[in-house]
Amino acid sequence: MADRRRTRAMLRSAVPPARRLIPVILLGVVSAGSSVALLACSAWLITRAAEQPPILYLSLGVVGVRAFALSRATFRYLERLAGHDAAFRRLSAIRTGIYERLLPSAPDGVAMLRRGELLTRFTDDVDDLQFVSLRAVQPLVSAGIVLVAALVGVMLVAPASAAGILGCLVVGIAVAVLAERFAADRGARRVAPIRGELQSAIVEHVAALEVLVAFDAAAQSRARIERIGERLARATRVQAASVGASAAVMSALGGFAALASIGGGAQGLAAGSIDGPTFAVLCLVPLAIAEVAAAVPVAVAAWRSATVSAQRVASAVPEQPPAGIPAAVVLRAADAPAERATAAAEGSEASPVAHSLVSGVAPTLVLQGVRAHWPRSSGDQTEAATPAAIDGVDLDLRPGERVLLRGPSGAGKTTLAHVLVRFLDYEGSYLIDGVEARGLEPAAVRRRIGLLEQRPWLFDENLRQNLLFARDTADDDDLLDALARVGLGDWVRERGGLDSRVGERGALVSGGQAQRIALARAMLADFPVIVLDEPTANVDPETADRLLADLLAAAADRTVLLIMHTDRIPAGIDRVVELGARAAG
Repeated sequence: MADRRRTRAMLRSAVPPARRLIPVILLGVVSAGSSVALLACSAWLITRAAEQPPILYLSLGVVGVRAFALSRATFRYLERLAGHDAAFRRLSAIRTGIYERLLPSAPDGVAMLRRGELLTRFTDDVDDLQFVSLRAVQPLVSAGIVLVAALVGVMLVAPASAAGILGCLVVGIAVAVLAERFAADRGARRVAPIRGELQSAIVEHVAALEVLVAFDAAAQSRARIERIGERLARATRVQAASVGASAAVMSALGGFAALASIGGGAQGLAAGSIDGPTFAVLCLVPLAIAEVAAAVPVAVAAWRSATVSAQRVASAVPEQPPAGIPAAVVLRAADAPAERATAAAEGSEASPVAHSLVSGVAPTLVLQGVRAHWPRSSGDQTEAATPAAIDGVDLDLRPGERVLLRGPSGAGKTTLAHVLVRFLDYEGSYLIDGVEARGLEPAAVRRRIGLLEQRPWLFDENLRQNLLFARDTADDDDLLDALARVGLGDWVRERGGLDSRVGERGALVSGGQAQRIALARAMLADFPVIVLDEPTANVDPETADRLLADLLAAAADRTVLLIMHTDRIPAGIDRVVELGARAAG
């Protein structure tokens, strides 16, 4: 039930607002109406001209043909222009909404999502939602208005012809819709899920190519991709066949509707109630009406396909962060950032953490009996499904201290680091300057406590862009100074300055250089507390000692928690904490 509600909400969000949708519908009505009127005027003009009346009697028909020919093309272009503009605006809003829902869960809450599948939902499936407006709602409404108007016009001239055309429309549209439904049941609706599966397989193959080659498994991975591609091709062919069948039915509909109209109009022609030119109009107008009606089965198919995509987009990110991820905190007015800044500037006691969270002074961190686990998947709702990664952890970190936290692999060192920056929720007590961390906005905590992970994320951009997002007001001198402080001054000059690229995920730099670039970002962000999670894990032992010394020297004026799996105590460390020990010092 909740999934259906979310899918309906996603479909509604893909429909442009009335102020943008109504003009598009009206443009579609004028364009489709001009097509019907053009064929009617052409039929009347040709037949009437064959009677060789004075040219004056043909002038209105000549003008009508020219006017409707021009208006059909002009308003069709304007309809496409306005319709796509409105639809693309909605796609932008939908993507923004997805990212806003994703952010509270990132990064740990989305770790269980397959990147290729998530990418497909953000791109291809969201793109499919444009057809809710472009191929379903707007064409269906426009076609409905034009069909009603055309049938009323025919009925005023020849009621029997109108009845025959209406009967053909009902039967033809019903057959076309049933054919599309049959194709959907045969696999056409599987196109979007299979497309996502294929994207996931390709991303996984590329990301793990080195491992696959090393273990001689690349061929099996490529074969899997080919099998998925064949399934996608079959589903796409079924979908294309349904579209072709619908088009064939609607083309045949035009002929049958013309025959029905001729049969109904022949009686009036014989009785003298209609003349020859009018009869010609009754013969040809059904062809234009069938062309307009062809939008109906296409709209039904587009709606069905968009519904599948909407369901996938709606379920791409959970409405609420999964268990184990901190929820957003609704702050009181007195605790808002602007109020805290004012209180800190005036020396007010309005907020106990105003000084540490605003002014940049390193806070005191105290953890007592902290317990945490990694997020559960949607199917794992029991405690046994996700045992605690850390349990009963005590730690205190005072301003300016350099503490080494060590323990065996799997002891929960990284889990504790993610708790400190509020990527993960916790049980027990975690105080920041005496205030419980779960009562603070996670983003505010992360502005004071920075985490440098084992594999820092570097964007496929130049050095400048990889540093600027930490402080977008920094100029080149600030960036070069930060790089020099982490020991990369000469290296940057040798590479050609800040415009040198680092490659996708830092492929063009070494592991140690990536750690130094990440620390330079932390310097620019001005974190009072820095958590270094295994900073030397990806470098050789000789380089590790030099890198660690440079990292600690660069963070000399900050509180540092160094997390390592080592038996040696680096120089400059004030205290050592063994993970699992109850004593904090």
